[in-house]
Amino acid sequence: MVISAAMAALALILPVAFHAVGLGSKFLPMLLPLLLNAFLVGWRWAVGTAAAVPWISAFAMGMPPLYPPVAAVISVEGAVMAAVAATIFRRGERSVWVALLPAVLAGRLVSLGFTFLLARLFGLPPALASVARLLEGLPGVALQLAVIPLVLRALAARRSILLDEAPE
Repeated sequence: MVISAAMAALALILPVAFHAVGLGSKFLPMLLPLLLNAFLVGWRWAVGTAAAVPWISAFAMGMPPLYPPVAAVISVEGAVMAAVAATIFRRGERSVWVALLPAVLAGRLVSLGFTFLLARLFGLPPALASVARLLEGLPGVALQLAVIPLVLRALAARRSILLDEAPE
């Protein structure tokens, strides 16, 4: 619970820092600590945290926006990423890449599909809206693929109590 709370706090603060220096949402800063959380805690805490934080942020800070329903998309995307990463990582392999790649791919696909459905619901061009959302997040995907393995490797090197054994 404490680790998830710390990752939730980081997921609330990191987007503010990114926006302050003009990097905005392209780097998916909220999803970074939520995805990291999936490697550090069980899937229930990871999914619950990832699903709740975008809504907490939306109501507390106004970002991500409730309309258009970006908060809903990020909530579902984060929950799916957390579920996939935590489930695969805890299944016994303990390979960061074996869990990270499907989690990021699943998250992006869910974001694409959910954005498509919401765009249709709101009378927007669904193909354009969903592809734009997908392309806008590519720098964030690169950041996730670069940072998550580095952080987990650093935690393992320090013999952190956050990891039972070193990930690959």
